[in-house]
Amino acid sequence: MKTVSSLKNPAVQAARALRDARERARQGAFLLDGEHMVGEALAACPDRVSALFVDEARLEAYAALTALVPQTACYAVPSHVLAAISQVKTPQGVAAVCAMPPSPAPEEMGNRLILLENVQDPGNVGTVIRTADAAGAHGVIIPKRRSAGLTAVVAKTSAGAVSHLPVARVANLPSLLKQLKKEGLWIFGAAADGPVSLYEADLKGPAAIVIGSEGSGMSRLVAETCDVLVRIPMKGKLNSLNASAAAAILLYEAVRQRR
Repeated sequence: MKTVSSLKNPAVQAARALRDARERARQGAFLLDGEHMVGEALAACPDRVSALFVDEARLEAYAALTALVPQTACYAVPSHVLAAISQVKTPQGVAAVCAMPPSPAPEEMGNRLILLENVQDPGNVGTVIRTADAAGAHGVIIPKRRSAGLTAVVAKTSAGAVSHLPVARVANLPSLLKQLKKEGLWIFGAAADGPVSLYEADLKGPAAIVIGSEGSGMSRLVAETCDVLVRIPMKGKLNSLNASAAAAILLYEAVRQRR
C-alpha cells in the first residue's frame, strides 16, 4: 500500500478529475464512494477497480477491502485528500476508481429491458437501475447523449446494482427499438395520455419498457416507435410521476403479471 498526502499525486489528480463527464469518458472510469459501493464492485468485478483510496485513520476498518486489491493500487490518504477525491458531501472513508463496464449489445441482453430516453437526473437513473435489478429485468439501456451516464451519484443511488446489471449505451434509440421489435419484444412506452391503462397492458411476454425524460416525456419519434403507449392511473391533483417512480410501477406490474 502506498501512503500519499499530496493533492498533486498523479493518482489523486486522476481520481479528482472524474467529477467531469468529459474526463470520465476520456479515462473510461468513474468514482465509487463508500464501503457498500466499493464492496459491491470488488465482489462483482474486482478487475475493474484500478485504484482504492482509504482514509489512513480507518485502515483497520477497511482491511477486508484493501485485501481484495493489489497493494500497488491501494492508497492510504489523510482525510482532507479523501474529501477532495470524494463526490459526496460526507465521505465514508473509502473510495475507488472503477472502469466503465463494457456496453453490451442490447439485442443480446435478454427480453426484459427498460430504456431511459434523455433522463438527465443521475439520482433517477441510479434508482431505475436498482429497481430494474430487483424486479428481475435483464438490463437497462440509456442514450450516449443527453442522458446521465455512470457517475458516483448513479452508483450510490443504484445501491451497487451498477456492478451487477448490464447497462448499455446506444447512439440511436428509435433504431434500437425497431431492432428489438424484430427480435420479438413488444415496446411499451410510458405516456401520461397513453390510450391503454397500465392494468390493461399485457406485460407478461418479452417486453421493453420506455421511460421518457423528467420534463417532457418521450420524444415524438420514440413514442411513434412504441407498440403500446401506457398511462399510469393518477387519482390526485398531479398528472405525472418522476421517471424512477414510473419505471418502478411498470416494472412491478410486469412482475405481478408474470407470477
